[in-house]
Amino acid sequence: MNLIIDSILSAINLILSLDAEMMNIVAVSLKVSAASTLFAGVLGVPLGFFVAFETFPGKRLIITLLNTLLALPTVVIGLFVYAFISRRGIFGALDLLYTQKAMVIGQVILVLPIVATFTIAAISRIDERYRKTAMTLGANRLQTAGVIFREARFGIVAALVASFGRVIAEVGISMMLGGNARGFTRTMTTAMALEYDKGQFVLAVALGIILLSISFGLNLLFNFFQGRYDR
Repeated sequence: MNLIIDSILSAINLILSLDAEMMNIVAVSLKVSAASTLFAGVLGVPLGFFVAFETFPGKRLIITLLNTLLALPTVVIGLFVYAFISRRGIFGALDLLYTQKAMVIGQVILVLPIVATFTIAAISRIDERYRKTAMTLGANRLQTAGVIFREARFGIVAALVASFGRVIAEVGISMMLGGNARGFTRTMTTAMALEYDKGQFVLAVALGIILLSISFGLNLLFNFFQGRYDR
């Protein structure tokens, strides 16, 4: 019990002192997670919108495939990307392995199904009368899509928030593709795993507190703006 209390108190002191190494680890985590979420959003939102908005053969199969990919283990993604970007892979010449770019690629694959399926769910809940009314008033397909997008915006933002929370707490892909290099690819989760292995808990606890605070702050901010708009 004393170990826990001492670790928490020391971790709080470490956070308040803005330790340089700790801040660098947090910065790398935020940078990689933000980039992964951005790219997943750029790809996943249009994909989800297209699947939900259009009618085409194989639509149910694609939705089933996306739902299946939600349970894809991070180690499988890590191995898959590693096979492509390792020295013997077809993209080996790009020298991506053990870089932040490799981590972003793996994390985009991880959260792309989350963004797409959440977007599909958000758009599918929109009343069909919005589309019919917009088309009746003379809106073209793009303008109609804009109306649907506006109605589903909070669900789509929730998808991005969930995706960010998923990648910032991810450890397998970061470890396999980033290599946990100090000052370069070491993230909060990989640093916590390393500190645990070393039996030194202060930095791990401090990073855990920061990680939870970031996730809590994002959800709090999202709920605040959603509540203000819905009034």
